[in-house]
Amino acid sequence: MKIWLFTMCSAVFLLTGCNQEKELTEVSLAEVTRSIFYAPQYVAISEGFFEEEGLDVELTTTWGGDTTMTTLLSDGADIALVGAETSMYVFAQGANDPAINFAQLTQTDGTFLVSREPVEDFQWEDLKGTTFLGQRQGGMPQMVGEYVLKQNGIEPHEDLELIQNIDFGNIPSAFASGTGDFVQLFEPQATLFEEEGIGHIVDSFGTQSGEIPYTVYMAKQSFLEKDTETIEKFTRALYRAQQWIQQEDAVTVAESIEPFFDETSLDVIEQVYIRYRDQGSYATSPLLNEDAWYHLQAIMDEAGELPMDIDYDDLVNREVAEKIINE
Repeated sequence: MKIWLFTMCSAVFLLTGCNQEKELTEVSLAEVTRSIFYAPQYVAISEGFFEEEGLDVELTTTWGGDTTMTTLLSDGADIALVGAETSMYVFAQGANDPAINFAQLTQTDGTFLVSREPVEDFQWEDLKGTTFLGQRQGGMPQMVGEYVLKQNGIEPHEDLELIQNIDFGNIPSAFASGTGDFVQLFEPQATLFEEEGIGHIVDSFGTQSGEIPYTVYMAKQSFLEKDTETIEKFTRALYRAQQWIQQEDAVTVAESIEPFFDETSLDVIEQVYIRYRDQGSYATSPLLNEDAWYHLQAIMDEAGELPMDIDYDDLVNREVAEKIINE
């Protein structure tokens, strides 16, 4: 009888222990769009890094900065992946519970300059007198685009015909149908256009504009204060993924994130990943650099879109990232 009771108790203990090990904390994550630009995030999911931290990350694509921020502020998501500028807009409106940036994913702009015709020895002054199909007015890609043009001695509204009234999703089709001599495009569209002979990548807005906190993870201040442990676990898994993509070969990375891009071939995923990796778009750690924060504000100010000067410490929590990096 004693042996039977011991066996039963042992079995109950083992089952309970197993169940406890399988219990994961659910974290809802809203991403602004689906992009190979966010490769480390998908690696953290596919390679099980979040799960190993005890997190069950439920990923939703919310398509657009405004929608993503609304989702976060209305408690539709615990964490949002979106441009850092959105947190500035919310803060400037006097939010009682502002969105705080706690980890960086990408550190450059993700767009490329694509020409309709092949251009040998491209120079930015080649754009003068041409028709340039840019990004939507007020968006971060447009702000970076105009900043880069000005840095290269081009006045966007005087030296070329600038088109900015086409919706983001329709820009590629507009260029493919004949609008514009040059266009500002995200990947993988730029690479696909090259493969199809529609356009030719001649330069990168990311390398031209310098380091900025282009895409970051943010959470409401109340969530950060209430659930710091979850934020730390999330950041630890992200940091592991950021290191992983720098160590693994391109084919391995492409295969890891392929399930998130059903309509993109493995070969294109690999090419796009290499392009972003080689130009330093993927942040190698979650720490958001203070100089990059103010550089972003300078770009926004140049475009007339900066609502107010905002101190780095007001909207950036660096303590979590520093703790994870120093572990």
